[in-house]
Parts: sequence; structure tokens; C-alpha cells
Amino acid sequence: MPHHVVVEGSGPVCVLSAGLAMSWFDWDPLVPLLAPHRTVVRFDRPGHGLSGPPAVAPSAAGEAHRIAGLLDALAALGGPAAGPVTAAGPVTVVGHSIAGFHAEAFARLHPGRTAGVVLVDTSVEEHARVPAAPAIRTAFARAVAAALSAAGAPAALGPLTRRAVVRLSRPGLAPDPAPAALVRRCYATSRVLDGALLENTHYQAVAAELLALRERHPLPQGVPVTLLAAPTSPRWTARQRTLADLLHARLETVPDTGHLLMLDRPDALAAAILTQKPPVPTRT
Repeated sequence: MPHHVVVEGSGPVCVLSAGLAMSWFDWDPLVPLLAPHRTVVRFDRPGHGLSGPPAVAPSAAGEAHRIAGLLDALAALGGPAAGPVTAAGPVTVVGHSIAGFHAEAFARLHPGRTAGVVLVDTSVEEHARVPAAPAIRTAFARAVAAALSAAGAPAALGPLTRRAVVRLSRPGLAPDPAPAALVRRCYATSRVLDGALLENTHYQAVAAELLALRERHPLPQGVPVTLLAAPTSPRWTARQRTLADLLHARLETVPDTGHLLMLDRPDALAAAILTQKPPVPTRT
């Protein structure tokens, strides 16, 4: 299944993974701040952006291994397309919203490849449980997507829904800065509708899987973890602080931002990434 990947900049590698139903271009305000100092790898998960449709339901381990596989593929390509990406080189992994689950899972399952973790207003589920009948849930999500697509919903409502969700996620209902042509190209498709519904359907299952991974796979020792949170409510801030304590992470509450922190305060996000000090390898 084809993945859409964009590599820019130079220096240590930083992988950016966006939230549910978001696309690679949602990182656009951040990339110019990172590219002079980092090799920035952006990709679209299946059914997102310009990547192919999802073949299977998402999982925490599957998304962690997807990141590792993409890095392996870039290393195999070599040349300017890959930049300094190597199969063995550690990377900073940045996950927004639900992709925070994936970034944390990557650090736990691929500790030797992790230089740092930055979680951007990450999803938090303290008591998630695996829902029953996952195959039925998958079939239902795909049936709903097929019915909506047959009715022409993606073309008629996809871009408008995207614009509305972005506005509602930003302070003062700020507009969506994404180019209209890119929004139409991605969000008027049944592929993106299918991907979004599938990830949403399996959200609790992925969260529960991450809770299990925390028990079996510790975070790599000495690897910095940073949480950036939008001050949307005292309860949300408290939940982010509890997660930061659990992960032994630094928590930064970023003012003047909503859930889409990369659009509202790319400067704060860039600073958090660039000021992380990766662990110094021990000599044997």
C-alpha cells in the first residue's frame, strides 16, 4: 500500500505524525522552523492525505512499526530523497493527538531508534478497554464509509467538514490555512473518509493496547519526552500533567493555542523539539 512521504531539511531526523483525519500539510507552518536544523520526515497514514486506503484496522504496534518501516524504506532509497535518514540512526518522533499513541508506542517498541519524543496535545485515555467484536466494528465502519461515498458525501461535505473542524479547534475560530486545492484533493475522496472512520472506530482499542504496552515495554532510559498541551480546560491540563508524570516527561502548557498547536504556535513546538537533548550513547 503506497505511503505519501515528504523529506525536507538537514541534520538529525525528526518524524512528524498528524492527528486523526489530518494531513502532511498541516505541519507546513512548523517545517521552515525545523528544516535548517533537522531532517523533517512527514507522512500520511493509510487513508490520510495522499496515502493509499487502509488495508487493515489500525493498532498501536502497527503504527509504531509503520514509522520504523518508513525509515527503513527511506534509508534503502538513499540519496537526496532520504537525506541523512539511516536505518540505525535514532530519530525524534512527534505525534499530534491520536498520533501521540503511535509516537509513544514507537519509543517503547523501538527504543534503540528513539532520540526523543514530543507529544502535541496528545490523546489521553487512562482507563481504555478493548471493545468487543473488532472485526464487526471494522466492517460497520467500512459499510458506513461506502454508503456515504455512494451518496456523494465526500465530494459535497468533505472539504467543508475539514474547514469547520479546523476552525472549531483554533482560538477565536481562526481559519484553516491549508490551500483550497489540497483540501479538495484529499478531503473530497472516499479514501480519506474511510481512513478517518476506521481510526475513529478503533480509537479505544489503540488506547487500550498502549496501556498494555506501558506495562511490558518501558520507555528507553534517558530519552527525553516532552508534552505540549493547549490550555483548553483545567481538567484537560490536569490529565496532561498526570500523563507527563507517568512518562517522566516535561509538560509545557502553551498559551494562545487550541488543539491544532502546530498551526497556532509553531514557534513553541519548534522550540520544544530543538531544545530536547538526546541521550549521549554510553561506551562499552
